[in-house]
Order: sequence, then C-alpha cells, then structure tokens
Amino acid sequence: MTDSTKLGGTFTLPGTNITLHRMGYGAMQLAGSEPGKLVWGPPRDRAAALAVLREAVAAGVNHIDTSDFYGPYVVNKILREALHPYPAGLTLVTKIGFLRGEDGSWYPAQSAAELTAAVESNLRNLGLDQSTGALDVVNLRLGAAHGPNEDSLEAPLTALAELQQKGLVRHIGLSTVSEKQYEEARAIAPIVCIQNLYNVAHREDDAFVDRLAKDGVAYVPYFPLGGFTPLQAGELNEVAASLGATPMQVALAWLLHRSPNILLIPGTSSVGHLRENLAAASLALPAEALEKLDEIGAVKQ
Repeated sequence: MTDSTKLGGTFTLPGTNITLHRMGYGAMQLAGSEPGKLVWGPPRDRAAALAVLREAVAAGVNHIDTSDFYGPYVVNKILREALHPYPAGLTLVTKIGFLRGEDGSWYPAQSAAELTAAVESNLRNLGLDQSTGALDVVNLRLGAAHGPNEDSLEAPLTALAELQQKGLVRHIGLSTVSEKQYEEARAIAPIVCIQNLYNVAHREDDAFVDRLAKDGVAYVPYFPLGGFTPLQAGELNEVAASLGATPMQVALAWLLHRSPNILLIPGTSSVGHLRENLAAASLALPAEALEKLDEIGAVKQ
C-alpha cells in the first residue's frame, strides 16, 4: 500500500467514496505536437508515454486527468493501452465541452448532442463498456482561452446531469469557471471539483480556492507549473536553491501547502521528470520560504 504522505496526503471528493492522493498526474503532455498545433497527434515516443503512465500508477498515483480533445483522441487510447484493465482505486477524470479543428484550434461543443457524443467517445477510447460502465468524473469545460466567462451554464450542465442520471457519468466537475457559475451549478447538480488556471504566479482564484475548501470541494489547478510558458521568477529560484530542490518542485510544494483541497495534476512525458514532480510532495517549505513565494503572486496580480 502506498504511503499517502509521500504523495501529499489525501482528499475525498464530496459526496463520494473516492479518496485521491493529492499528487496526481495530467496526461495532456503525452500527445505530440506539430508547428502551430499544440497537444496534437501521436507522441514522439510511444513507449516512453506508456512507461510514464505505468510508473505513475506504480508510484501510487490514483488520479489521472485526461480528455478526448488531447490529441485529439490520442491520449485516451494511450491510457487504455498502458493501464486497461484499470487497477482498483484508480480514478480517471476527463473533460468535455470543446472539440479540435483540423488547424489545431479548440472550439466550444456544448449542445446536449455534442456532450452526449463526447461522453460516449471518452468511454469508447478509454475502453469502458458503454452498456455497464461509467466515467469516474467528467469536468464540463467552459470559458474561453484560459479564463472564465460569465455565461450561464444551465443548459450544458443540465445535459451532463442527465447523462449522470443515465449512468454514463458518476460525478461532475467544472473547468474554467467563475465563482458565480459555480453557484449556479450547485443548484443543478452536485459538483465534486473545480479545475481552473492557478499557480504560484497566477492567483486570481485565491478567494475561490478558500470558498471551495469551506464547501469541501476539490480545486485542481491546471498549468500548475505555468503550462506552455513555464514559471520563471527570481523568488522561486532563490527558494529552490536554498532547499536543494528545483524551482518546479517548489512551485508544486507551494500549491500543496496553499490549501488542503488542492489536488495536483502536473504532466510530463518523462519518467525522470515524473519522479521529480512526485518528490515535491515531500518537500517542506519553511515560513520564510512561503513568505517569499507569496510575493510572486502579489507582484503578478
């Protein structure tokens, strides 16, 4: 049995029996890329992609974030090849609400028919039996680019809730939403997690994180290390040097310290980098380090 303290402890999604180690894994980077097309096509090294997934699970990771629009359709198929039949206790969290254009673009696909097709596609590509299976958690991805809008989510969330009632989805989360949209959502269906842009340098959701912690809802920051533009800050480098860690390990450790409802899904296509990320869960941050790191967000806001 994995020592949960080595993976940041645990958090139980509200209203469920799903207890997750706080250090998880994001599968987005397993897809390839082409000029002008990020998260597109097959991986450069398929064997390495399979190895990363298997190493993550062997290390005790029981929360993997994925989506059919990674690739598109590529990453879920790699997950299936690497891990199916899925081990007991492994929770797969996928996202729907967008599709990919041939030019690599991302565009909303949030009608009832589009959401139904997306759930069925995720089930199929993950190798789950559509007649008896269900997706563990499905995040309804809203917003634009990497920030929320204030559009009503009643219609798409109602459609997703109906798929939950049909047994195709076990639990529902939201991605790229505002606190106002979260309030609207709670009247439609139970929400177990929020996935928004947040890291030590991008702290617009500070109050939202605290609100969700009071509600017992998980907050899952995407781009915890800056995403396509890696975090760079003198304070981050200084703290890392003082602790004998990498700046990215410090950034992850800060998030784990920030609030007990934060679950991490850093992604990588390298086993070595995966091990570095997981080791961040054991990194202690002294008070003076936390004070210095908090200055990063204060400057960036």
